[in-house]
Amino acid sequence: MQIPAEPDRNLALEMVRVTEAAAIAASHWVGRGDKNSADGAAVDAMRRVLGSVSMDAVVVIGEGEKDEAPMLFNGERIGDGRPPKMDIAVDPVDGTTLTAKGRNGAVAVIALSEAGSMFNPGPCVYMDKIAVGPKGRGTVSLDLSPTENLRNLAKKLGKDVADLGVVILDRDRHSDLMDEVRSTGARILSITDGDVAGAISTAWPDSGADILLGTGGTPEGVIAAAALKGLGGEIQGRLFARDAAEADAARALGYDLNKILSIDDLVAGDNCFFSMTAITDGDFLRGVRYHDFGATTQSLVVRSKSGTVRIVETIHRHNNLTEFSHSGL
Repeated sequence: MQIPAEPDRNLALEMVRVTEAAAIAASHWVGRGDKNSADGAAVDAMRRVLGSVSMDAVVVIGEGEKDEAPMLFNGERIGDGRPPKMDIAVDPVDGTTLTAKGRNGAVAVIALSEAGSMFNPGPCVYMDKIAVGPKGRGTVSLDLSPTENLRNLAKKLGKDVADLGVVILDRDRHSDLMDEVRSTGARILSITDGDVAGAISTAWPDSGADILLGTGGTPEGVIAAAALKGLGGEIQGRLFARDAAEADAARALGYDLNKILSIDDLVAGDNCFFSMTAITDGDFLRGVRYHDFGATTQSLVVRSKSGTVRIVETIHRHNNLTEFSHSGL
């Protein structure tokens, strides 16, 4: 019998166990002011569950290089070593500050795609981004000004520009961008962290978000691309070097800092998987809830090939919580 070279099952349904474990582990640190412990607990839980999954995966986007991250580091092999071969991107806590301060919007996320299909951003930590939902595909570009993009999108959606919801990270670097968006009359939906969920919200029904603009993390951009493929949305990115040394390092490795990266550049092919579990409450998922029976989690699970999008609610019994909070589900 020939072993299949590509995944023949919905790995996203297995990945939900991974993000659930990370979210529950991080939830014990909500509001305790210690973002590093929240992240560390989520990393440990996520890695333990990943080790039980039947796949041969390489971490393309993880917690950093090996000398800085003992687990889920870039280049680490994950899974039990059996096919299929996969690329993996993880963010055990997207919103560590949100978690530490007990604020809404913190999530645990993971994305998988077939081996060799996931973009590796190299030394570049940030990228300029623009994301829209299914109805906005083909109408926006990083080569256009924010004003032009908003006008084009409004026309395509059949809205006034003033009715658009524009997701922007609340950062000093975005002050000029925010001023320009305000000058068009569009509404700014400011977020303090968590631009994976921000990008996804542009493709989510009744979220109020129509477009995401601004500069954010490259890992989050790649992870969001995997989700938006399944949701039918679009994201573009362009690598942003923080200084001359980072720009020189990127160019030395062959990166073109002027190139617009399409959603297919960020995640090639059409067989990728995405799972996101809420740690704290968000726009479309409830955070971890503790009750007499144990705990309840809510997750968003997406597979691009089948176009399936699921909201998974799971009840975890008390007698399992201690175990999988520290050693996986």
